[in-house]
Amino acid sequence: MEFLLNEDQLALAETIRDYLAGTHGPDVLRRLDAGDNRDPVIWQGLVDMGLTGLLVPEEFGGLGLGLVDATLIARECGRACLAEPLVDTAFVVVPWLLAQGETEQMAAIVAGTAKPSVAHAINPWVSDGEGAALDSIDPLRNLTRQANAASSDPLLLDLGALMSAAQLVGLAEAMLDQSAAYAKIRTQFGQPIGAFQAVKHQLATAAVAIEFAKPVVWRAAQALTDGLSSASVHISHAKVAATDAAIQMAETAIQVHGAMGYTYEVDLHFWMKRSWALAGAWGSRAFHLKRIDDAVIGGGLAIGPAHTFA
Repeated sequence: MEFLLNEDQLALAETIRDYLAGTHGPDVLRRLDAGDNRDPVIWQGLVDMGLTGLLVPEEFGGLGLGLVDATLIARECGRACLAEPLVDTAFVVVPWLLAQGETEQMAAIVAGTAKPSVAHAINPWVSDGEGAALDSIDPLRNLTRQANAASSDPLLLDLGALMSAAQLVGLAEAMLDQSAAYAKIRTQFGQPIGAFQAVKHQLATAAVAIEFAKPVVWRAAQALTDGLSSASVHISHAKVAATDAAIQMAETAIQVHGAMGYTYEVDLHFWMKRSWALAGAWGSRAFHLKRIDDAVIGGGLAIGPAHTFA
């Protein structure tokens, strides 16, 4: 498979990264955590950037872009630890509604006045929805359990798992950047701790896991876009790889920061909590490993060099 991100996709992702870095930094996360964890100004900014309509067809006022583009933006939302439910609304529910032929809410979604949410049997809670409030390890996630029956549509599950995987990659990258920056300024025995091989090796191992997870996520997005019968397996692979990379990076980040890593004063905890929350969202690691096992061991997925490298 020949697959490269084009210049437009990379430029869009970089633009969103810069925007979120300037409007949704650690100081904003602390402000949200200290009070009402939603700010209409933040949501309106996302609307003004056109992100709520990223996947909405142009005929309904959206940008009409694809899942690969949305996956790249979801990664940036993870990197910024975005509090608002942009990914769940615009990158999960919108393409699912379009697949069902339901377009009535598209204009309102683009305008930011509608934030539809749909629960799945595997993921029976929704972000910023109506229903009984649920507790989350992440204080910036507002979870509710919907009163109506959850969907069992595999497409909805695949979309949710894919976008969770993309966010986990961004979360892992942010924690790597924070840990590397801390290792440069924290000194011990007269030199930065980043100079010690033990610290270098831990960060390098985590960095390799992140780099290995990224192409798996992009591959999954392309497979779902192309409607491949194996898309669900690729998505499960992406969810497992991204989860493992983020959890490994979170553990490494705590070790690099030492005892400070556990404190509220260090920004790291926001990204760790989001990683822990998304690791179990839209299917646990065990659930997705079983989907992979069933496909490979059960003979449902063609394997071997003739297929993998064809």
